Amino acid sequence: MIKVLAGVWALLLGIVLIMLGNGMHFTLIGLRGGIEGFSAAELAIVTSGYFMGFLSGARLTPGLIRRVGHVRVFAALGSFMSAGLIAFPLVTEPWAWTPLRLLVGFCMSGVYVTAESWLNDSATNETRGKVLSAYMIAQTLGIIGAQGLLTLGDAATAVLFIGASILVSMSFGPILLSVSPAPVAEVARPMPLRRLFAGSPLGTVGIFLLGGVYATQSGMGAVFGTQVGMTADQVALFVAMLFAGALVLQYPVGWLSDRVDRRKLIFSAALFGAAACVLGWLDVGGIWPLMGAAFLAGGVTTPLYALFLAYTNDYLSTEDMPAASGGLVFTFGLGAILGPLATGWAMQGIGPFAFWLVLGATFGAIALYALYRMTQRAAVPVEQTESYLGVLPTASPVAVEAAGAWAAEQGETEREGEEPSSPTTNAGDKP
Repeated sequence: MIKVLAGVWALLLGIVLIMLGNGMHFTLIGLRGGIEGFSAAELAIVTSGYFMGFLSGARLTPGLIRRVGHVRVFAALGSFMSAGLIAFPLVTEPWAWTPLRLLVGFCMSGVYVTAESWLNDSATNETRGKVLSAYMIAQTLGIIGAQGLLTLGDAATAVLFIGASILVSMSFGPILLSVSPAPVAEVARPMPLRRLFAGSPLGTVGIFLLGGVYATQSGMGAVFGTQVGMTADQVALFVAMLFAGALVLQYPVGWLSDRVDRRKLIFSAALFGAAACVLGWLDVGGIWPLMGAAFLAGGVTTPLYALFLAYTNDYLSTEDMPAASGGLVFTFGLGAILGPLATGWAMQGIGPFAFWLVLGATFGAIALYALYRMTQRAAVPVEQTESYLGVLPTASPVAVEAAGAWAAEQGETEREGEEPSSPTTNAGDKP
């Protein structure tokens, strides 16, 4: 593993710095929006703007890379993103923040596509699983660490926004000064949604609903914390707990994924997430039950994303996996745009604890649909399923396609009775 990391350490360091800046800005939007008196519905629109930009960036960046190259695209998007982060405290109005969030989302998605292209090119078939796992861990640690940095300043000033911009600007140094030119980013054209649904109804519907869950957690979590009276430090901890759970639950879910019917595991994980949301919604008193609910509900979200990818690939040929990956990323993005809007309007009309109500209802819908699908089609035998690899919802189609190709190769290797080249179910190798 050390030899693998030695070749990609600069990329991983850059990703950690990017995630520190981006993670700070996500929570800052909720904190500063509360200080400025923005409503939950207004902040929901601002949140959705980010995911609209993210979805657009994932579709358009490969074309930009083919035209002008990785380095120019990476540097340009980084500059625009850094400028956007500084601009937030200059005009504190929802109508100004929404296009800024769209810009930041577009740039962030493009940065992912570019960095993941470099990362994928630097890996071999034998090391790709470990490289992707290290990449996902770097992203998660960056998001969690960003919440700690928020305690060093006041969201009512421009200091934290400037700090986030500085971190993003610094991130490009180790990447641009160390990586060699990568081949042109090739992302398969997304599979049409009708064909994707025909191949895997549960994967398509489930990942759409999960997009709403993830975007609500990451974008509206700080809004909820602010509206229920948490301090800035408590809001930062609350958001950190939403992501920290994934580090703990990713491995056990991945281990089970390669050993049981994945539909049953999807049902159980979604039901677990719904129960965690009930804990948060009941408001039994004190801050720690809310932290526990965030840890558990956020903890199953990321593993569910990887589960849906793996489950969908189980029903596809190897040739269809790249196009299906693009379709799933697009479907997830649609859910991520709509989820915060529904949550914001619910919080506006019912109150801040509608945050948990909408999350719980969405988890419940995933569980019920998984239960229904178990009655409609026989399960794929466990020994014929593709290998599971933890993939974060923030990954671009480049990483999702690479993970799918690796999983297919590993599954084929295991079915032939050979030793897998890069384990996904051993402790320490999974994010």
